[in-house]
Amino acid sequence: MVVMAAPLITIAEARELVTAAARPLGVETVAIADACDRVLAADLEAVGDVPPFPCSAMDGYAVTAGPADRTLEVAGESRAGAPSGLKLGEGEAIRISTGGAIPAGATAVIPQENVEVVDGSIVTRTVVSEGDHVRDSGEDMRAGTIVLRTGSVLGAAELGAAVSAGAAELMLARRPRVQVLSTGDELRAPGEPLGPGEIHNSNGPMLVALAEHEGAACPPAGRLPDDRAATEAGLESALGSADVVIVSGGVSVGPHDHVKPALAQLGVEQVFWRVALQPGKPTWFGRRGSVLVFGLPGNPVSAVVTFGLFVRPALAALQGRAPQRLLEPEAVLATAVRRNPDREQALRVGLERRNGRLVATPNGPQGSHIVTSLLGADALALVPAGKGELEAGTAVTLEPLPR
Repeated sequence: MVVMAAPLITIAEARELVTAAARPLGVETVAIADACDRVLAADLEAVGDVPPFPCSAMDGYAVTAGPADRTLEVAGESRAGAPSGLKLGEGEAIRISTGGAIPAGATAVIPQENVEVVDGSIVTRTVVSEGDHVRDSGEDMRAGTIVLRTGSVLGAAELGAAVSAGAAELMLARRPRVQVLSTGDELRAPGEPLGPGEIHNSNGPMLVALAEHEGAACPPAGRLPDDRAATEAGLESALGSADVVIVSGGVSVGPHDHVKPALAQLGVEQVFWRVALQPGKPTWFGRRGSVLVFGLPGNPVSAVVTFGLFVRPALAALQGRAPQRLLEPEAVLATAVRRNPDREQALRVGLERRNGRLVATPNGPQGSHIVTSLLGADALALVPAGKGELEAGTAVTLEPLPR
């Protein structure tokens, strides 16, 4: 029986079909300690002013504004968490620590290195202006203002801002549950001795790491042997427990490629198969209900490239956030590149600035099996299909390289 090849679709068309099928998964309340790398599902407002009171930016003395060479009696101390409770009187100073509340009557802080301590008093050695080294109430955040917007990815700085704003829990997008499956009798676990014709399963842990970095909850990768019944059983289990199923390998048309017929038997609707992309031509995408299924090529570089171009935007859409974008969307080629007449190429490139221009240099050999082409690469450079070469100095579009 002759298998008719599906027509190739463009990267842009494939990505549009993927994101159209991905719907946000809902929200859940999560403690701050568990919120890192998650996506905020509701605007976060400051509960109160931050700082909540005027405080000192320095270790020194709370004083009133005035000239140098004043002698001021030290009347007390205001430490962080322990305000003095005193009102500053004429001719007085109050010892103060960084973060300590500014006592009533004080209008400035003079750093301790700018005074001389003499018998319970200080002598100011510099002019003090009103407001010197004082952090005003609400200088960082005002009560009721929005500190973090819906869709924000929560890194360390965002978590710190959330706590400062008064939050202990956050409303977050639910993490997509992802199941990675690698296909092939030749695959062996990391470190396992290899027999004739066998290779280590690098795609499994690599795709799990990529999915987790995009905010997904992902158990260790499973393996599907080159057997139709076992492939169906493994896929059915994954479809019943995951929001996204990623299959590595087995999506071509060889006699041992069982993934596509197994998915069809399980009621997974094919949305597209085959993209005008090098590497990554046999990429497959489908869905069963709300579950998204990606069939990625088995070559490791192809798997990473297609994850970045198609799976990553889907995981972003499921969490209600915008896909990652590079600060600079274009670079110029450092060397000429031979084009593929029918497919857009995704080159792994290093980036550097030369004479004010961002320059992309292919990161070693570009074969789809050359895992080392990913090491040290900064981005993917998309070379449009066509005849002949794309000359050095030609501008190309950049895409983020998944990590």
